[in-house]
Amino acid sequence: MDNVTTGGPGDLTRHPFDMALRRAQDQISAAKTHALRGARRDDLTEAMEYALSGGKALRGFLVLESARMNGIGSDTALWPALAIECIHAYSLVHDDLPCMDDDDLRRGQPTVHRKWNEHTAVLAGDALQTLAFELLCDPAGSAPAVQVALVRSLAVASGHAGMVGGQMLDIAAESSDTPFSLEGIKQVQHGKTGALIRWSARAGAVLAQADPARWQALDTYGECLGLAFQIWDDVLDVEGDAETMGKAVGKDADRGKATFVSHMGLAGAKEYAAHLVHKACTALDVYEDEGDCLREAARFVISRRV
Repeated sequence: MDNVTTGGPGDLTRHPFDMALRRAQDQISAAKTHALRGARRDDLTEAMEYALSGGKALRGFLVLESARMNGIGSDTALWPALAIECIHAYSLVHDDLPCMDDDDLRRGQPTVHRKWNEHTAVLAGDALQTLAFELLCDPAGSAPAVQVALVRSLAVASGHAGMVGGQMLDIAAESSDTPFSLEGIKQVQHGKTGALIRWSARAGAVLAQADPARWQALDTYGECLGLAFQIWDDVLDVEGDAETMGKAVGKDADRGKATFVSHMGLAGAKEYAAHLVHKACTALDVYEDEGDCLREAARFVISRRV
């Protein structure tokens, strides 16, 4: 794929989190349009674009920022950033289907199967998944060995040992007579939510072929951030409102689902999330001040209202 204009020499300067996130959103949106530029205009392509629109692009931001921290510009990191957003979008499209969570709203808009139909939603999700791996293998991108490392690690993070496996455990828990223990919930969420966030955080170190200390710092950061993110989702399912969040709330309690909040209470869940964020921020000590934007991102995760 051709290069996308990404802002020139200013790419490697540090930005406060809110500015960096908006910049990442703009870059990923432009990359999405560029990646689908030559595609046939039909319901499938429209549904793919629709599914990719309107989100925070936090995972893509993590790719771009972790790359910047390791000396890699967005000209190299942008396709991996879009790739993880494709995987995330595909997971949401499938998660919303009647056979899964059966949701009518996502990001304040009708879910893909409601706007089109179920078979379009299934195929749009499938196409987004395969597009992600196409993007990671862009001939103008990283060295072949780096591309293989990214492809393999994303396959693991999104497959049976990661996101899909976590989703399967989550579904199984709903029909089980025995509620999940706290450790069981952690196992589910390390896969369902955490695996993609962890991949995103360490992608910059993979792109740079960074030394083990810098790679491990981002890995620990991503692991803690992913779990804190899910805990806060559980909090918002209790405290949030549908209009602000753009999706249904209170569904976990309605289903009698075991969550961090049901096990720890609201105060306990919030305290644990704050502990994980502190651990995530401390893990970045090897990056010194260069890690400040990611530290802000971690604090944002447990202050968001959507």
